[in-house]
Amino acid sequence: MLRVKLLEEGARLPVVAHPGEDLGYDLFALEGAVLAPRATVRVRTGIAVEARHPETGAPLGLLVRDRSSMAARGLATTGGVIDAGYRGEILVLITNLGETQVELQAGDKIAQMIPVPVLTGQIAEVDSLEDSVRAAKGFGSSGK
Repeated sequence: MLRVKLLEEGARLPVVAHPGEDLGYDLFALEGAVLAPRATVRVRTGIAVEARHPETGAPLGLLVRDRSSMAARGLATTGGVIDAGYRGEILVLITNLGETQVELQAGDKIAQMIPVPVLTGQIAEVDSLEDSVRAAKGFGSSGK
């Protein structure tokens, strides 16, 4: 379940076109924004949220990710981790990767929020780690 508090007049509830099939909730821009080439802006949504697992009620985090239509315009969503306990306004960081200015309008769909379980736990310092096939191989060690 996604509980949403509208913080500003003009803010819109997130939407999901196909509940149970679509991975994320679409977010809307509260205000218009102009993105210069290679610039990053914070786009307000005017909402605060609380996400809970629909069956267990366990708290969920949210990942804010690109919408394919925005990515096709050269716009990338960055910095999109919303912790389960955060109750402030959802702001979306959008970077214009292109060479031309892009204008967003109030009410545009700008990103999607994907619910994820919170799996962080206690941290234990140890002297050794369990062996694995991969071990310390990284950066392309599995082939091209």
